[in-house]
Amino acid sequence: MRRFHIKPLFVLAGLIALLAMAELSALHLLLPLENRVSDFFVRTHALTLEADPDIVIIDIDEKSLASMADAAGSWPWPRSVHGELVAAIEKQQPAAIVFDILFTDPDIYRPESDAYFNEVIARYRNIYFPMIRLDPAEDRNGVPIKDFAALIGMEATPLADPDAKVALVPPRAIATGSWNLGAINYSEDSDGIGRRYHVYLPASGWRLPSLPARVMRDLGVTLPDRDQIILGWRGGALSHPHLSYSDLYLDAGRKTPLRPANELAGKIIIIGTSASGLHDIRSTPINSLHPGVEILATAIDNLKNHGYFRSAPLVFAPLLALLLLTALLLAFSRHHHTMSIGAALLVATAALLGASYLGVTQRWLLPVFIPLLFAWMFYFAAALNAYLRERKAREQTVQMFNRFLDPRVVDQLVGQGRTAQTLSGQSQTLTVLFSDIRNFTTYSEHHSAAEVVEMLNRYFSMQVEVIFRHGGTLDKFIGDAIMAFWGAPVADPKHAANAVAAALEMAQRLEEFKQELGEAGAAFDVGIGIHSGPAVVGFIGSERRQDYTAIGDTVNLSSRIEGLTKDVSRILVSAEAKALSEDMFDFIDHGFYKVKGRTQEVHLFEPRRKQT
Repeated sequence: MRRFHIKPLFVLAGLIALLAMAELSALHLLLPLENRVSDFFVRTHALTLEADPDIVIIDIDEKSLASMADAAGSWPWPRSVHGELVAAIEKQQPAAIVFDILFTDPDIYRPESDAYFNEVIARYRNIYFPMIRLDPAEDRNGVPIKDFAALIGMEATPLADPDAKVALVPPRAIATGSWNLGAINYSEDSDGIGRRYHVYLPASGWRLPSLPARVMRDLGVTLPDRDQIILGWRGGALSHPHLSYSDLYLDAGRKTPLRPANELAGKIIIIGTSASGLHDIRSTPINSLHPGVEILATAIDNLKNHGYFRSAPLVFAPLLALLLLTALLLAFSRHHHTMSIGAALLVATAALLGASYLGVTQRWLLPVFIPLLFAWMFYFAAALNAYLRERKAREQTVQMFNRFLDPRVVDQLVGQGRTAQTLSGQSQTLTVLFSDIRNFTTYSEHHSAAEVVEMLNRYFSMQVEVIFRHGGTLDKFIGDAIMAFWGAPVADPKHAANAVAAALEMAQRLEEFKQELGEAGAAFDVGIGIHSGPAVVGFIGSERRQDYTAIGDTVNLSSRIEGLTKDVSRILVSAEAKALSEDMFDFIDHGFYKVKGRTQEVHLFEPRRKQT
């Protein structure tokens, strides 16, 4: 029977394990939930960190757009403005100047402005510009890589196709002699949130460096050998030092500048915009309105300081899911309490989430949420299965126990989680009562079968009520006899006294019943025998029908004692039962009697209520 119960549990665990493996290896339908948890930890930890102070953003913010209106007009400004600012910044000898502005096409209306800008940047080798890698499907219409690889910084791998093309949007407004280029393609996950940045963009076996990678490579930083990094954020959406573009530009035009003369010395300068009107806004784990220039600064910061995240091995999440499901399966199959299993899973959940946050602090992303989700899924399904199984067993127990126990005792047993299996095959000390009707044959001869059955039902109902009221267990009806016992299935330290009390009340109720019968009940009488001793109790019978009964010499002797009551006393109690109940009753000694099947005579007593 136990195997039958466990088998559905294993099937359930197998199905959920298959779902977990399919989700974690292929479907990824729940990945946004995992990302949300990871984002929360990343965002929380990021607020405790500070960005690299040597990466400075020259911000074309709302203030600059307003302040520069008189000097440069509306956006886009003449590129000579950028040339003037670059010339001023280069006087401080920065490590690099990185533009986060696309110079896609020449300014046909102000060619002299472009010429001045190109004249300025041609003087320096530390100025970098962005380009865009187009959809690989458009590569067939692109430029030959072998002709442009050196110019745009592409690297060949062993699988490089020498005849391949690549579709790019380069800065055509910039003279090719000043092309220190890198791609600024932004990579978003399926939920629209950007968590990664390219190191290299692959193209037919060639590698196109991203703008951060190009800058860091030229500055001597060893780059990770991977196409992308998971960005490690530091601070909020505006974490790196920001200087307003207009403040620097206007100060550079003064005869006597007010700003420090070396505030940008040795810094990596990024020129970009946080102005919402220029639409360079992205969604990240840190903020749904994250300036693109700040993302670029974060990527450069990550490569410079090796602050990017590392992902756990691909087998981590599936293995964790299987371990959790296996642990839960073992717990449920060994019949541990559902609430205890839930409490343990809750502790494991807290521990794993804590470990995931600790991993974030060490720059590791540990995906624990989805494995935990499947673990909780199995827990609730297994708990429901256990509840339904327990309820079915409870209903069967109630239905079975109601036949031989007082309903209040049944409630107590069910409340303790007792079942037929837990009550079988127990050996314990009981007090057994046998009650048999005397002169029943004479009564039957003078009444119809229907009247006999009605009389027996009334009598048995009356006496069973007495047995139940005194905590007894109804064993069976044997013709016109009743067998009951005390001490099981509910432990009863006063089992003998309660049996004697029940016998005395049964005798009293018999007199009331005889009065109801009138003349027909004149000869109606009973004999009651009681004995205390060891017996085996449990459900005994066939697979189709079982009864809760007691077997053993104690049962046989109590039946023999009942047979000796005729012409002696309505109730006779063995010396063993008397010894266990003499504090509550008085007894009349009726001497010793020979009992069939026993060599030793039995000492019998008649119980009486104590006189107060």
